[in-house]
Amino acid sequence: MHADELAFAGAARQAEMVRRGQVSSKELVELHLERIARLDRELNSFRTVMAERALADAAQADARRGAGDDRPLLGVPVAVKDTEDVAGEVTGWGSDAHDGRPAERDGELVGRLRAAGAVILGKTNLPELAIMGSTEGQAFGVTRNPWDTDRTPGGSSGGSAAAVAAGLCAAATGSDGAGSIRIPAANCGLVGLKPQRDRISLAPLREHWNGLSVLGFLTRTVEETALLLDVTAQTAPERPYVHTVREARGAAGPPLRIAVSTKPPVPWRVHAAVRNAIDAMAGMLRGLGHEVSERDPDWGRASDDVTIRYLSGIAEEAERMPRPQRLQRRTRGFARLGRVARRRLEQARRAEAAHATRIGELFRDHDALLMPVATRPPVSAGQWEGLGAARTLLGMASVYPFTGVWNMTGQPAISVPAPPDSEGLPIGAQLVAPAGGEEVLLALAAQLEDELGWPARRPASAV
Repeated sequence: MHADELAFAGAARQAEMVRRGQVSSKELVELHLERIARLDRELNSFRTVMAERALADAAQADARRGAGDDRPLLGVPVAVKDTEDVAGEVTGWGSDAHDGRPAERDGELVGRLRAAGAVILGKTNLPELAIMGSTEGQAFGVTRNPWDTDRTPGGSSGGSAAAVAAGLCAAATGSDGAGSIRIPAANCGLVGLKPQRDRISLAPLREHWNGLSVLGFLTRTVEETALLLDVTAQTAPERPYVHTVREARGAAGPPLRIAVSTKPPVPWRVHAAVRNAIDAMAGMLRGLGHEVSERDPDWGRASDDVTIRYLSGIAEEAERMPRPQRLQRRTRGFARLGRVARRRLEQARRAEAAHATRIGELFRDHDALLMPVATRPPVSAGQWEGLGAARTLLGMASVYPFTGVWNMTGQPAISVPAPPDSEGLPIGAQLVAPAGGEEVLLALAAQLEDELGWPARRPASAV
């Protein structure tokens, strides 16, 4: 297999090749390290690369394979968002406000990946405290989108998305508190699942952003996302998620009732390219035998309470940083807004059940909802550079209004690549299911992947 093909093979395929002895973990790690050295100078997706440690872990993985070990991710090189603790490495949260102390032990998610045999290549960039829908900051500079390096990969898991899209790792972890997995997935032509709340442990954190945040992954294929969910989920259905994906291959399965909407919770304009992409996805789902009909969620004032929980969470995170005086000016502005928002935090949290019930009425008649991830294709890198907190918040709300409500309700949602715009820029389609509905989302996503063939697409800057 050509080196480029191997780099873009993804976690599931690479794991299978290691198991069959077609490639060694050492060869995979060396391949991705070479690509990082060559391509990441412009993309700036990694905060730190753990080259020596990764090569040592690869050698150990190869020894285990030789001894008959068949762990599901044995020898596969993955990257970790710099919100997750990796023993011996600083957890920077995209900031210079940390104390420089390395983590004493792996976080729960990293520990589960290691237990499954994965090799950690390094830690990826994010905007300070995971606040932004773009990935840039004083601590590391600007992270760029491999599809167009003048555009942002999104945020806050932008470093992870850029690294996966450019073939710098097989897969990467992400976190999602208001769209931070789905937005980068949409911007970079990837699969990004926001799992059901509490599906993957946040430990050592108990919760993040007042219950909004969950952990997950950025991948090129649906099967990889299912596999990674299998090996990291603390609560899961009886059968592995990856079986759902494989069963979806070759057959549409029972027709599902799917609602489609392009109405955001607040009346922002939706770009024509996004509307066209969602219409195309709805047509594909009809062609697969599903019942697709237009229906808008009853949003009410749900976005207001999401914003209160989000801003209050930022204030809490800012206060937790050991050197808050080193936070960016805009971050301090977000924290000030959050301290004001705290006055309504208890009320906003109590309102969750009512919002979920009202919005959830849609799912009495439908098995899933199709809608955009963003109102437009990827915005420019540095789109909100130099703006204060309030203007940045308003700007992000106008581009990413479709994601945060599902963090409040806690139910799963996935971003998958839709047909790109006329310039070839990625556009994401979001599928949302009722509580615990990851199997439905993965099955639908697998069917759409077969129709669109998005894993074959690669950014020209990544060759």
